Amino acid sequence: MGKLIKNHWARLIVLTAALYQIAAALEGFFWPKIFWDFLTTNLDPAVRPVPILQILNLLLGILALAWEWPLPVFAFAESAMHRSIEARLAVYPLSALAALLLYQGTNPGIYYLIGLGVYFWGFSEGEVVCPDPWSLPRRKTGRLGRV
Repeated sequence: MGKLIKNHWARLIVLTAALYQIAAALEGFFWPKIFWDFLTTNLDPAVRPVPILQILNLLLGILALAWEWPLPVFAFAESAMHRSIEARLAVYPLSALAALLLYQGTNPGIYYLIGLGVYFWGFSEGEVVCPDPWSLPRRKTGRLGRV
């Protein structure tokens, strides 16, 4: 059995959340609704008449999708921003908050929180994100070991 690479697992969770957030934002353009409208109507101007929250969710979903699945065309895969777990731990709570405010985005908000927990778990164990997406970190020892 191999060792669980948490940042790969978290990447899959956040990719799912990002795709779901984009779909929720698109659906929110047609059926605008704040999740917390049963408590207060003060947040309704964020979705109606100008769809501020839907546009914010769409942009954050596209950002997360581009961040977690970097295409070599954009040269984002080798950047320090792509390899930084700390930056993910700073940006994804904002994505989760924006998703949780939109009625259609409650599930992606929960997925972001789970992905954040897994990223933090990997960060606390000293994992690093490799420059080449979906690859394994190189061993630091130069010897060929035997079992």
